Amino acid sequence: MQTPSRSDLLLLLTNLPDSNFNQAAEAIRAYQMAHNPLFAQYAALLGVERAKIPLFLPIAFFKSHRLQTGTWAAAQVFSSSGTSGQTTAQHLVRDPLFYLDNSLRGFTHFYENPEDWAILALLPAYLERSGSSLVAMADYFIQKSRHAESGFFLHDFDALKSALIRCQSKGCKTLLLGVSFALLDFSEQHPMDLNGITIMETGGMKGRRKEITRTELHEILQTAFQVPAIHSEYGMTELFSQAYAQGGTRFRPAPTMRVMVSELQDPFCFLPPGRPGVLNIIDLANLDTCSFIQTEDLGRVYEDGSFEVLGRADYAELRGCNLMVEGWRR
Repeated sequence: MQTPSRSDLLLLLTNLPDSNFNQAAEAIRAYQMAHNPLFAQYAALLGVERAKIPLFLPIAFFKSHRLQTGTWAAAQVFSSSGTSGQTTAQHLVRDPLFYLDNSLRGFTHFYENPEDWAILALLPAYLERSGSSLVAMADYFIQKSRHAESGFFLHDFDALKSALIRCQSKGCKTLLLGVSFALLDFSEQHPMDLNGITIMETGGMKGRRKEITRTELHEILQTAFQVPAIHSEYGMTELFSQAYAQGGTRFRPAPTMRVMVSELQDPFCFLPPGRPGVLNIIDLANLDTCSFIQTEDLGRVYEDGSFEVLGRADYAELRGCNLMVEGWRR
């Protein structure tokens, strides 16, 4: 097939219906094979036959290389959080507005336009560092909101409580978006009836609290805030698209995102729906880096395309990832 241009692909992504996802994925794969040397050489190392099967780049390359499709200067760099001494992932951003608009389309797909929501963000670990894609997304949604209560609250739980009460009294649609440890802290200091408020956790204890399962987290928050369900957002520095769970543990990906599962010991053996393994993500919005990412998350995918995240794989067990990173280490 003829290699498509970036402008053609951008137009395709902006107007992407579900029926065209596979076509778009093939077009983007061809474009990235032609213009992303790392992705092309990774495929070449696997041999022609291997390159014909679904091919996903280990996510660790975002830590060891400057991933780019094409030649351009980064307008922004998203970076992952990490403890002292850890190497963080770096996602070079060619067009920050494209990331924001894609995130907006994904959110609107599940929750309608953020301008209709009061958006209260409790993201202390992310706000206290630079380069967070989650903060950039939340800030964009807050700017879109028509409600004065929308904003970041950092550690000001009293102000957050007051804003939530005002939103309830006004009867406006309200989203409390928070990192897990901060939501737990807030629930312990201010347990309250938040029925009617959508509470969404973004995961992660960031070393602040003991890790617990998503089910345990949801049960604690549901009890403290007297709500029937907790929503979840699945995203990461290395992705431009997000998935959402609107209660429960099954995420549904944005229109630009699909998930596949491979064997833990064989990244080229893909599993049928319901079988647990390593999550591999096609993120068409990663047009300027790499759209085909093998994560280090364990999970399972279902017939309807929804997926669960079961935990993190032991890095040493990801054989394909280990071998290739060693081969590319600088």
